[in-house]
Parts: sequence; structure tokens; C-alpha cells
Amino acid sequence: MKKRLREIKEQLARREYRLTPQREAIVRLFLDWPGEHLSADDVFTRMRDRHPDIGLATVYRTLELLAELGILQKLDFGSVRSQYELSPPGDGHFHHHLICLRCGKIQEFEPDGLEELEEEARETGFKVIDHSLRFYGYCLECRRADQE
Repeated sequence: MKKRLREIKEQLARREYRLTPQREAIVRLFLDWPGEHLSADDVFTRMRDRHPDIGLATVYRTLELLAELGILQKLDFGSVRSQYELSPPGDGHFHHHLICLRCGKIQEFEPDGLEELEEEARETGFKVIDHSLRFYGYCLECRRADQE
């Protein structure tokens, strides 16, 4: 975690931003909860006890800045509010998502099988940076609840 935090601090510095205590607290939250998809309200709620001095407006501004700088990934799954998660370090591919239409649960999955398509896109001269895949449906818990 210290190495990743140092990388993020350097990434901010390259764009002439500091890792303020508020920014660091928010980054640490995402480092402590890897794989979580958090809205601004989720971040604010989880930080309230340990950092009561951070306001909701600061959370929103910080999340937007961190997403703009590529430190966080801003995700829109069709819900009212955006969600954020920590971007993978380096140039690693982002993972993909399974989104439950009933409860809103988001699961990640890694294997994608899109490498061949990505290579075909490169052959056209297009520089592929990343790709994203989302499946919408119903999670196991919601499907079980329907059967009851």
C-alpha cells in the first residue's frame, strides 16, 4: 500500500497537485477497500467517523480530480450516481463488471477474451489504451429470491 500511495503522490506531483491530507484520506480509503465501487456518498459516510472535518463537497471535488488524473476510475452503470474505484497501476487492463439490475450489486471479473479483438483493432493503426465490458442481469441472490 505504501508503494501505491507513493506512486499516486508522484502522479499528482507530475500534474502539479499536492497530496493534501483530505486527498490522502480518500486515496487510503480506496486502497483499504480494493475492488469496491463507491459513490461520493459512500466515501463521505465511510470517512465521517475518522475524518469529520472532510465535507461532502470536498469529497465530490476530490473524486472528480482523482478520476480526471486517472488515479480513480469513474464508472457509470446507469444508476443515478457515479461510482469510483481505484485504477489499476501502470498500464494494466481494467477488469470487467457484472451488474445486477435488481439490487445494484456490482461484481468484478477478470477473464475477458478480448485480446484478439484488441489486436485486430491495433492492426488498423488504432492505438488501444484499454477496453471495458459490462454484463447486465441478475445476481445469484436475486435469482434465488425470485424462486422463493
